Amino acid sequence: MNFLRGVMGGPSAGPQPSGADTIQKLCDRVASSTLLDDRRDAVRALKSLSKKYRLEVGIQAMEHLIHVLQTDRSDSEIIGYALDTLYNVISNDLEEEEQEENLTKQVDDLGSQFTEIFIKQQENVTLLLTLVEEFDFHVRWPGVKLLTSLLKQQGPQVQQIILVSPMGVSRLMDLLADSREVIRNDGVLLLQQLTKSNAAIQKIVAFENAFERLLDIITEEGNSDGGIVVEDCLLLLQNLLKNNNSNQNFFKEGSYIQRMKPWFEVEDDNCGWSAQKVTNLHLMLQLVRVLVSPTNPPGATSSCQKAMFHCGLLQQLCTILMATGVPADILTETINTVSEVIRGCQMNQDYFASVNAPSNPPRPAIVVLLMSMVNERQPFVLRCAVLYCFQCFLYKNQKGQGEIVSTLLPSTIDATGNSVSAGQLLCGGLFSTDSLSNWCAAVALAHALQENATLKEQLLRVQLATSIGNPPVSLLQQCTNILSQGSKVQTRVGLLMLLCTWLSNCSIAVTHFLHNPANIPFLTGQIAENLGEEEQLVQGLCALLLGISIYYNDNSLENYRKEKLKQLIEKRIGRENFIEKLGFISKHELYSRAAQKPQPSFSSPDHMMFDHEFTKLVKELEGVISKAIYKSSEEDKKEEEVKKTLEQHDNIVTHYKKVIREQDQELEELKQRINTLTSQNEQLQATVTQQVSQIQQHKDQYNLLKVQLGKDTQHHNSHSDTFQMNGIQTEEASKLKEELEEWKNKHELLQGQLREKDSLIEKLKSSQLEMGTTEQSSQTSKSGGLEHNNELQKELEMLRSQIQLQSAEISKLQIENQKLQVKNTTADPVLGGSGATAANSSELEGRLEQEIKELKSELKALSEEKESLKQHLDSSTSTVAILQDEKSKLQQEVAESKKEQDDLLVLLADQDQKLSALKIKLKDLGVPVEDEDDIESGDQGDEDEDGDEEEQD
Repeated sequence: MNFLRGVMGGPSAGPQPSGADTIQKLCDRVASSTLLDDRRDAVRALKSLSKKYRLEVGIQAMEHLIHVLQTDRSDSEIIGYALDTLYNVISNDLEEEEQEENLTKQVDDLGSQFTEIFIKQQENVTLLLTLVEEFDFHVRWPGVKLLTSLLKQQGPQVQQIILVSPMGVSRLMDLLADSREVIRNDGVLLLQQLTKSNAAIQKIVAFENAFERLLDIITEEGNSDGGIVVEDCLLLLQNLLKNNNSNQNFFKEGSYIQRMKPWFEVEDDNCGWSAQKVTNLHLMLQLVRVLVSPTNPPGATSSCQKAMFHCGLLQQLCTILMATGVPADILTETINTVSEVIRGCQMNQDYFASVNAPSNPPRPAIVVLLMSMVNERQPFVLRCAVLYCFQCFLYKNQKGQGEIVSTLLPSTIDATGNSVSAGQLLCGGLFSTDSLSNWCAAVALAHALQENATLKEQLLRVQLATSIGNPPVSLLQQCTNILSQGSKVQTRVGLLMLLCTWLSNCSIAVTHFLHNPANIPFLTGQIAENLGEEEQLVQGLCALLLGISIYYNDNSLENYRKEKLKQLIEKRIGRENFIEKLGFISKHELYSRAAQKPQPSFSSPDHMMFDHEFTKLVKELEGVISKAIYKSSEEDKKEEEVKKTLEQHDNIVTHYKKVIREQDQELEELKQRINTLTSQNEQLQATVTQQVSQIQQHKDQYNLLKVQLGKDTQHHNSHSDTFQMNGIQTEEASKLKEELEEWKNKHELLQGQLREKDSLIEKLKSSQLEMGTTEQSSQTSKSGGLEHNNELQKELEMLRSQIQLQSAEISKLQIENQKLQVKNTTADPVLGGSGATAANSSELEGRLEQEIKELKSELKALSEEKESLKQHLDSSTSTVAILQDEKSKLQQEVAESKKEQDDLLVLLADQDQKLSALKIKLKDLGVPVEDEDDIESGDQGDEDEDGDEEEQD
């Protein structure tokens, strides 16, 4: 109760009622008054006392206030007072002058305890969610604040209640659409507390269109130039996206990454960087890093990296990187962001290599960044960020590694010295007097050699000029020289990490290292000494380097064979002591920190000792080196023989696998070829079907013409009858004579044309007979053409019969002419009939000429059509024959390939039996043997191992 007296104030003067009594009376009035005005006044009085007498109001009035919320919902004013009172009781956000230093902890406990009492009945939280739906400002705003305070005090419990409440999260999402900025902004704060560490609620909020609404608010507020509302929206976006793969994928698929680009359109000037703008831009950069974090699944990170490149976001970040007047902390975070956007993405790494700084002459951005890294006057965090950027640029980027190493090789160094290359900067940092520059340059150069045996061999060619008059020395020799001179611990650790990375998995580099007679004595001397705690780390790295020199030794140097080096360790150091010194590395505290994540983050330069990628190398080699030290020479020989045998068998298996793979490819190609030929055959058959239908159409048209021609001949016969019935006149007789002469001439012409057609038909018949003898296999496909030819012959026969009828008609006319000549002497001329006869004869002549022309054109068209049909039939017949030949060949090839595969499978089974026998022998000898699946999926295994480490950390 002493605490209560302190909260309520000093002792009261006179007989005035105490605060507790007043609160009790007010609570009774709230509970018993029938008039709404009385209850409202009582709740208003409780609100005024709730800040000063927080404990008493909370204990005595909470139940009555909750009852008011349940029963008096029709009056918004009393509801608002009740919500404000509950907020004052539960919230810990009191003014500073109202808090005492020794009461802060007790006040925090009060809020948590009152919250626990309030949420004990889940209906209270559900009631509060219903009140938040009210549009009235005096109800909605205090409801939002109260719910936010509940989430701050008892977050997980309140989250669970809201999650199981029907449409609970959806109701709260409506706050973002409120036109009143106060409610909208407090709604953002409420959603921040609601989405903390709850993936289920995060997904619901994201699928309730939260990304769209938040990005709209950020745009309305002015992006990075906006106020604290933009900061709150960015914090909420981070809650929704961080460690939530589902929401990250939804964000990317919804094309929201493209909407982030305008955030980074920063003007290149030295003014306009307010504290709020720096905070906003810092959060925006962190949001980009959330999407491309190395801890995310590789597929999701890669797709986000590509989207950022295609929408121009990476280009905008590089613009900030090269701009002037950018604050140091923004520049550092931008470098870290660009690092993770390009990490492991070849397309983004290639673009970053092409970025130039706006200098005269232009320099690559990588060179400018390396200049900052090896400059000891630059801030420590900035140098760490540049190192991380360089590491990410080289991560899984053999092309970039080759470009960096090529700047060190003698053939590519700029002799004029006008420009500084990345290789020259790394060498300068490696051998400078600043130990941090030594360490950063050594780690950067080690990353240029990571998992690239070719570049490790090429780097052996690098020669350095130490001083005037002295011959140049190799880079490897210079590193060992500096190591032996007893420099700072940080420098020696960096050089030892570089040498271990360089020599691992590269026998040629090991041979070069052993060729210097001073290196092995130096290493054994360092390991054998009993030094202080700081030097133990160096001793462990020296033991690792010596172990690498043994494990990857190809015994090309007689004095430094594996067995001799092991004997040297036994005599000078002792095997147990050597293994103990080797274990110093993984037991070191700084080693554990570096193994947690790829980004180098150190509290001070003195703690900068280990690199993340190097910790993987130590974990990989520590065990195999320990086993290699204890092996005898005979075991080494047996192991080498087994390794050679295994390599031979692996080569054989690889060869057969390659052959099978090639045959599978050939089979696929043959299948595709069969499919294409089948489709071509179907197309040709469709063409033939189409042509048959066209022939049928021509036949139908021809039948129609025949019917029309029959009608015309009947019409001509009727004309001749009328002509005979007309009167015979003298003038008509003379005209008829002339007409008869003309008809005779025409008759002779038609007879000549008939003879020509007869000869043509005879030729066609003979050619058709020859075709019949040579094309027996395609008789069915040509039957349509033969039928058409027969029909043409029938048509010609009909034409002949028509011409014979016309000749008979001419003979009748001649007889009539003779009769006219006999009667010419006695008959009187009748002028009226001559005009009609002449008209009839001219009409008959015109029709005959037209019909003859039509018949000629018809014959010509039919002969041409026959030739085209013949050509189509020939081509289709040849195509069918070709397809049948190819089909038989393909079937034969498929049978042969199946037979070869069966033989290969038999050989592979024999090889597998031999391999299993050899592996059993190796296991009996105590040699660790990796399965073939482990060898093939080595890279995948490394990635999985990295993922496990990160999750454990």
